[in-house]
Amino acid sequence: MKILSESEWRARRAAHEGRVRPWLEPRLTRMARGERHPVEDFLFEYYSYRPAHLLRWHPGLEVTLENGGEFLGGKGYRKVDGPDSSPRVAIDPGRLTEERRRSLGWVRDLLERTASRPPALGCFGLHEWAMVYRAETIRHTQWPLRLAPDEIAAVVEAAGIRCTHFDAFRFFTPSARPLNRLQPTRETVAEFEQPGCLHANMDLYKWAMKLQPFSASELVADCFALAREIRCLDMRASPYDFSAMDLKPVCIETPAGRAAYESAQREFALRAAPLRQRVIACCEALLEAANGAERVAA
Repeated sequence: MKILSESEWRARRAAHEGRVRPWLEPRLTRMARGERHPVEDFLFEYYSYRPAHLLRWHPGLEVTLENGGEFLGGKGYRKVDGPDSSPRVAIDPGRLTEERRRSLGWVRDLLERTASRPPALGCFGLHEWAMVYRAETIRHTQWPLRLAPDEIAAVVEAAGIRCTHFDAFRFFTPSARPLNRLQPTRETVAEFEQPGCLHANMDLYKWAMKLQPFSASELVADCFALAREIRCLDMRASPYDFSAMDLKPVCIETPAGRAAYESAQREFALRAAPLRQRVIACCEALLEAANGAERVAA
């Protein structure tokens, strides 16, 4: 168990808050104005974690905070006996319910299976195109399309769709779903997830956040930072025109655009791999600690 002095943990908390505030403040300003943003809205709405969740700092497992009594007001913390009268607190894995342990085991297994597969590249972000393919209405009407509907349909039909991610596939138009080479379902998520998928790599933020307060906030912020970059590519390669928001198009309807997309996709897969292992390690450590606390209590 690592012990952090009050000055140490306050410095870590301040560093975390200083890192994430530049991501949060523009979002809050836009919300006040009723403005939309294709990257920031996704990260805070699709993943359903408010800016306050990202801002809040947690030390993670196996860390004791000296003079950390203020953390006892939050879930998951307990007092720890120390050699002096100063209050010490730490994360309490013994509070994990059986249901949450099963959920953690599922997440760990999903990420391990994802990591065990080679990255599948060459999907060219066509999941976004499949969401507007021969659609009667477009969900994101506040932004224009780069191509006419018939041109979008021609690109989709010529390239074919290779989407492995269910949470993208479920937003395909009815006409696009049969064109996908795979037909993932919620029940078969673990059978299809692979480390080249942009959405699977963005989802590392979701899994790291789901582990809180037991996951260190530095891990959550690392996953968020990567997800933010990936989402930018996701939107740049879409059929929408976001150039007014400084998101230069990656024109995957051209050979140069497809090459640029695949190169970026490969780089993101490499950068996501160590983050995935860190989330897996956090799941395993938390399950081990929870089981150990249960044995002690018995």
